[in-house]
Amino acid sequence: MFLTGSMVVNQKGHLEIGGCDLVDLAKEYGTPLNIMDESMIRGRCRSYLKSMEANYPDFEVIYAGKAFLTRAMCRLLEEEGLSLDVVSGGELYTALKADYPPEKIYFHGNNKTTEEINLALSRGVGRFVADSQGELELIDSLAGEMGKRANILLRIKPGVVPDTHQYIQTGQIDSKFGLGLTDGQAMEALDKCLELDNLELKGFHCHIGSQIFQTEPFALAASIMMSFIREVALSRNIKIGELNLGGGLGIRYLKKDSPPPIDEYVKGIAHMIKKKADDYNLPLPRIMIEPGRSLVGEAGVSLYRVGIIKDVPGVRRYVSVDGGMSDNLRPALYKAKYEAALANKADQPSGEKVSVAGKACESGDMLIWDVQLPPVERGDLVVIFSTGAYTYSMASNYNRLPRPAVVFVREGNSDLVVRRESYEDLVRNDLIPKRMEKGD
Repeated sequence: MFLTGSMVVNQKGHLEIGGCDLVDLAKEYGTPLNIMDESMIRGRCRSYLKSMEANYPDFEVIYAGKAFLTRAMCRLLEEEGLSLDVVSGGELYTALKADYPPEKIYFHGNNKTTEEINLALSRGVGRFVADSQGELELIDSLAGEMGKRANILLRIKPGVVPDTHQYIQTGQIDSKFGLGLTDGQAMEALDKCLELDNLELKGFHCHIGSQIFQTEPFALAASIMMSFIREVALSRNIKIGELNLGGGLGIRYLKKDSPPPIDEYVKGIAHMIKKKADDYNLPLPRIMIEPGRSLVGEAGVSLYRVGIIKDVPGVRRYVSVDGGMSDNLRPALYKAKYEAALANKADQPSGEKVSVAGKACESGDMLIWDVQLPPVERGDLVVIFSTGAYTYSMASNYNRLPRPAVVFVREGNSDLVVRRESYEDLVRNDLIPKRMEKGD
């Protein structure tokens, strides 16, 4: 079985996480249910900080909020000493509602709106990661109206194409994100940033993609960025003090997956930055990294209740559960693959091949094809592993399905951090025009 973090099979034969029996959690909170191993998340935060501290003198670990963000997650990040990257007004608002320090927030995104920028400026967000010259001009104008100066990191496309799904490759030249090096856009944006009165250029940012299993692409990106810092120093006589290298370290979704350890990833980046700084006679920049998936991915599981079981003779057994693509879009979007088990039969041998189907009205709503499980019956609890990242954050109300609850588990205690949506929540913002209202 795919066991990580605090997962164990207890004496009842049930799967336990954080000292909590998943069968009991299903009774208390219902299904579908997202369960997060809080101790595992905190442990990953500390591993990043410890590795950076051991390998580099000046650093910052910034959590990529798009992976999973709630008010409780913001509070956890603050307690563990991590900064936060947000990509929308909604993510920024979530952090502010959790009283997260705004000066530790990095605001990303390729199309920030006037309203989002104004909110960030008014609350004193630490850095804007700017994606275009047009954005620089907009931030400058809005900052000027407020009598403020905005701190800027320019997002650069280093031209590194890692071995990962094409949808989550972001460092190549043909990308909607960032400013190209080879086409001169990066230098043009730098000059624009320097000429605008209400902007303060702090450094550069790059991000090459997500779910990457090799350390070499990260080191290559670091090398390319240091070369650009040298070019800027020589041609513009400017010292760049900050270099944000993004995130992208992969996790285990399947037993065969073998991502590099956090320490190996950090050492590779740190070594390259120090080497290039020495080669180019440059001061060491402050380094930022932005882990997201690798902090929360393996710490989360999704728990579902089995409903209808349908046999297609000689072809397949479909096991339908009470969730699907509305709460985990990744299989439909990326053809993502997962491991699964029966939480209430965790001690029983797997001997039946089934396919786990979601309940959305789409043929493509399949959570897992051809997985080996113990004999499955209606009412069993299917647990899918490594769903802590990009599941809850990508959930929708397709088919008017309510989004599931989220609980943190730790040391035998469970805490509800996101309430399950109700049917009333689904219609809360619906309006009926007066001309369509029914009479008495």
